[in-house]
Amino acid sequence: MRDSKTATLLLAHGSSDANWLAPFSDLLANIRKGLQGERVELSYMELAEPSMEGQIIKLAEEGFGHIDIMPLFFAAGRHLRKDVPGQIEALQTTLTEQGLKVTIELHPPVGLEPEVTDALRNIVIRQVNSDPASSE
Repeated sequence: MRDSKTATLLLAHGSSDANWLAPFSDLLANIRKGLQGERVELSYMELAEPSMEGQIIKLAEEGFGHIDIMPLFFAAGRHLRKDVPGQIEALQTTLTEQGLKVTIELHPPVGLEPEVTDALRNIVIRQVNSDPASSE
């Protein structure tokens, strides 16, 4: 089991569309089922709540000294290369000024993991092979 002072924050882009948000809530619930007490929360970059900043502040105030951010993105575009690191840096400064000692670590997007690319490859191959129009 991980250190009780470590939390993981899943980060999705965000949307004002509840249908877009629902799979992320389902994913969080399924992840939590596979854990044994480790703290995992969900956040969004924009357009939805809870925000990344709000969740980090909440976790820091609860005494978590290390927060791993796992982006639920397919690849590292501008948001993950510039926007999110900038937000984290500003937030780190704010937390330090408030006397909250927290290390925030941004991980690579989960879409770059081999299991994800393998799953996508398998889905595409299955659908291409089962599409009658593709064999004409």
